[in-house]
Amino acid sequence: MTDNRSTVTGTVGALAAGPPPSQYRPGRTLPLRVELVRQLKRRRTQVTFGLVALLPVILWIAFALAPDGPPTGSLNLVDLAKAGGANFAVFAQFASASFLLVVVVALFFGDTVAAEASWSSLRYLLAAPIPRARLLRQKAVVAAGLSLAAILALPLVALLVGGLAYGTGNLVSPTGESLPFWTGAGRLLIGALYVAVQLSWVAALALLLSVSTDAPLGAVGGAVMASIVSQILNQITALEDLRDVLPTRYATAWSDLLATDVDWGGMTRGVFSSLTWALVLGAAAVYRFGRKDVTS
Repeated sequence: MTDNRSTVTGTVGALAAGPPPSQYRPGRTLPLRVELVRQLKRRRTQVTFGLVALLPVILWIAFALAPDGPPTGSLNLVDLAKAGGANFAVFAQFASASFLLVVVVALFFGDTVAAEASWSSLRYLLAAPIPRARLLRQKAVVAAGLSLAAILALPLVALLVGGLAYGTGNLVSPTGESLPFWTGAGRLLIGALYVAVQLSWVAALALLLSVSTDAPLGAVGGAVMASIVSQILNQITALEDLRDVLPTRYATAWSDLLATDVDWGGMTRGVFSSLTWALVLGAAAVYRFGRKDVTS
């Protein structure tokens, strides 16, 4: 008869302390390679990467079909998007960072545990038995890798599409400053890494919601909704300094990389704020999952 005590809170430590089977090695359960292959085979992973790669192509088609409007008094990212491949990639990242990439990160982290619970396969993973902390860590590491790959894939594909469509001219910022193409491309990739770190709080919140429900869409939607609410509150100037505690306060700080002389202050504060939120929410996810009965 299968021993399902590892699915009930409070018994995992006792099982681990007891005499293990001769071939059982807790540190070898659920290898990263196995979890990565499982996630790569899922349709949602394939569709997500397909959409991320397709977005620059869609933007290029939209620009090609849209008529050129009359010149405006001041330049913005939309006006400069066709100035070169680097400018096109900057616009693509700006257009996607506040929502699309939030959804991508929330999907990979929010779906990872809740989906197993909804399929009733989570209890069998724990009954293997895989230690809860290790299961959560392995899933979080794979989700982080997939999220980072998707975030970096967007500017890389956009640079390729934009370079083919508009050439490899200098990156021109709305303030009139100019950077060589390769310098601008490097700055853009650094900006993508900043976006990945800045969205770590979304990842931690989605993971917390994922271990708290067996509804994957609820976990993903909850994290996305929290990001939207934070962005709305950030626009309320009456809140003044209270906005500094919002996790999205420095979401666009990577735009400072477009200047000739980079001001790292905003990005430094953004990294600290996001990692602080991620640490608190991630610790809550570990605490919650370690004390939850998994019986469905």
